[in-house]
Amino acid sequence: MSSRKGRKEAARVVREQMARERRRKRTLWASVAAVAVLVVAGLIGWSLWSGERSGEVTVPTGANSNGTGIVAGSGPVTVDIYEDFLCPACKQFDESAGPTVDRLISEGKARVVYHPVAYLNRYSTTQYSTRSSAASGCAAENGRFREYAKRLFAAQPAEGGTGLSDDQLADLAAEVGMDRDGFAACLRDGTFKPWTDRVTDEASRAGITGTPTVLVNGEELTERTPEGLTAAVEAAGR
Repeated sequence: MSSRKGRKEAARVVREQMARERRRKRTLWASVAAVAVLVVAGLIGWSLWSGERSGEVTVPTGANSNGTGIVAGSGPVTVDIYEDFLCPACKQFDESAGPTVDRLISEGKARVVYHPVAYLNRYSTTQYSTRSSAASGCAAENGRFREYAKRLFAAQPAEGGTGLSDDQLADLAAEVGMDRDGFAACLRDGTFKPWTDRVTDEASRAGITGTPTVLVNGEELTERTPEGLTAAVEAAGR
């Protein structure tokens, strides 16, 4: 009798052990499956994110190879101009040295890269620095960056306000020969706002802390006058 009872007890222990083993395996496989799902989801999410990041920036026609500025001219000396269309000192530089920049380009002495950064959004209630930079991207797409930039500076609003409206920005485009409706659509769609973010971010990474900043073959121009710019370009071209 006791032998039969012992066998039953042994069988019960074996069944419980087998049941525990089955539960352990089910839990293990469930954990493995859950991890696999998370890994696959993570890979898919990363792939989608990286695809979006790589395709989210539309770079205007005429940009340099890394998409951080608009190029004018093809001279042997590179002049990088970092400007914000809300910056009063940038307007002053453009008015005083702009004709010299144009001359250096036309004479084949300089390759000028304009970087329209958005550093001064805090001085606008409508992020005018970003909006005007993006508008300059629309102008570059139409082959009129420089003409439009001059109009932006000429019509520069005071700091601390709303800045020019999108309608006014489109009016300036029409004044320099662009199709107003097409330009307005470019503004409305925000086509070049991500590009403005890239230009601004890359300028910050490059150590550009204020505007205007002018570099001649990578060296900062300290005398931002027509004479200073001419002398620096001629020295760099020797």
